[in-house]
Amino acid sequence: MLSRLYRALPNGTRASQNAALIVSRGYAIQTAGKPDRQHQWQLAVSTLAAVFAAGLGSLVLVQPETSHCEEAKLASAGQTQKSKPPLPEFHQEDIAKHNRKDSVWVTYKDGVYDVTEFLEMHPGGASRLMLAAGGAIDPFWAMYQQHQNDEIKSLLEGYRIGNLAGGQDMSQQVADPYSNEPKRHPALLVRQAKPFNAETPAELLTSKLYTPSDLFYVRNHLPVPLIDPAAYTLRIEGEGLRTIELSLKDLKTKFKRHTISATLQCAGNRRTEMQQLKDIKGTTWAAGAIGNAEWSGVNLKDVLEFAGLDDKIDTEAQHVQFEGLDSDMEGVCYGASIPIEKALFKGADVLLAYEMNGRPLSKDHGFPVRVIAPGIVGARNVKWLSRIITSKEESQSHWQQQDYKAFSPDTEADSVNWDSAPAIQEPNVTSAICEPCNDAAISSSGGTIPVKGFAYSGGGHAIIRVDVSADQGKSWSVAELSSVASRRSRAWSWTLWQADVPVPKDHQGSIEIICKATDNAYNTQPDNVAGVWNFRGVLNNAWHRVQVQLEE
Repeated sequence: MLSRLYRALPNGTRASQNAALIVSRGYAIQTAGKPDRQHQWQLAVSTLAAVFAAGLGSLVLVQPETSHCEEAKLASAGQTQKSKPPLPEFHQEDIAKHNRKDSVWVTYKDGVYDVTEFLEMHPGGASRLMLAAGGAIDPFWAMYQQHQNDEIKSLLEGYRIGNLAGGQDMSQQVADPYSNEPKRHPALLVRQAKPFNAETPAELLTSKLYTPSDLFYVRNHLPVPLIDPAAYTLRIEGEGLRTIELSLKDLKTKFKRHTISATLQCAGNRRTEMQQLKDIKGTTWAAGAIGNAEWSGVNLKDVLEFAGLDDKIDTEAQHVQFEGLDSDMEGVCYGASIPIEKALFKGADVLLAYEMNGRPLSKDHGFPVRVIAPGIVGARNVKWLSRIITSKEESQSHWQQQDYKAFSPDTEADSVNWDSAPAIQEPNVTSAICEPCNDAAISSSGGTIPVKGFAYSGGGHAIIRVDVSADQGKSWSVAELSSVASRRSRAWSWTLWQADVPVPKDHQGSIEIICKATDNAYNTQPDNVAGVWNFRGVLNNAWHRVQVQLEE
């Protein structure tokens, strides 16, 4: 609920911390919880009173507007409320003049909004919001469909200053950028339709070592690009390199083919467990945003050496940046980077892959060429690869600089210093129970419960043990592992495991099964989510838990 507050504050004053978010000319306050209207008003008054007591401005307060439901109650009681004056109308040429950082107006459908005060609070950065300054945000919201929810729309309404003269301009009617998406397997659990994000059902993950390509989780940030493989070129340039372009045929004929087995995992896998503890912004993954496949392609090291990079000679390059062909309407593409030592070390096995499980990459998984950086979080394994740059700096893309980073549980989204944490590279050790599923009804007549799952650790660390408990960790059963990697520093694939866990004698018909994994560096999982919670919901590797119902 938004309460209207009219005020006079000095430019740059920010009074929205924790309890309130002050927005628009008429400033609205959105509380963190959902108290009643009177409580919201009191909270708003006390919050801003403290601001002005500090000498930050003068204040005129207006009581919250009555909702439609309250208006109906008043009408039924024979009472009337003074009608609100109509909002002013603005023409497109008037709106176009407000395209400066000190005055930013945008339109959405038939509304006009002054978002100047929101500029520095925009999660994508002020520069991204300035792209729409003086014009419509409709095409941007068509691309970044995470904006299409009631919370964001309500927030925008707090900034509304008028209506677009003549209604919505038909030129703003934007074609759906997701209209050419590929078909997907119906078994995938869709977490977001546009851009498409879906995970593998947990019970399918343990059926075999390699996840079938059609059932492999999909993490897209933008529309899937349409690429003609015959016209495809990959550009390589940067520090210590001569600029070259390679076709798909060049990659397949000029370089030795390599095949590796490697697991990819989204940094937000198991985010739902964090979401249950405290609200998080991000795709609500359960435990299926992970998969293991056989990847074939050429070594990145070989390609960089072909372009002139010599690992025996000192180079000023510290990072290898990757750019994809997936982009928004402004040409902003998905990008990421990895440390250059990862690229130049032969044992790192970084591939420019063109095959997955023995077949050409599918459109969702990066056709025709993608990066496979084993042991590194999925976000750095750029799909639809178009450009490689060796650089002194890491990628400056939003997804490298202002996403896929983890912070203290006390760090809030509206006050985070993104530069204070490094970009995630190697993910932490984790495991999950895939069978039985949460809330499954299973027989306990045999005295034990069969449990199956996966375990994985980044950086090539091998899983050496998985422990499973059905009595809150009072006792543990050691799981049988599908394999223990012989190359202890190049264990790129997950480990599947199974265990027969004794049923607790004092169970009440419902029990919680827990698992935790340990890798060869003796990294192990923490016991609860609270200690690893972060506002982006990444790197959740707390003990995995499922509740099951026991039947005699």
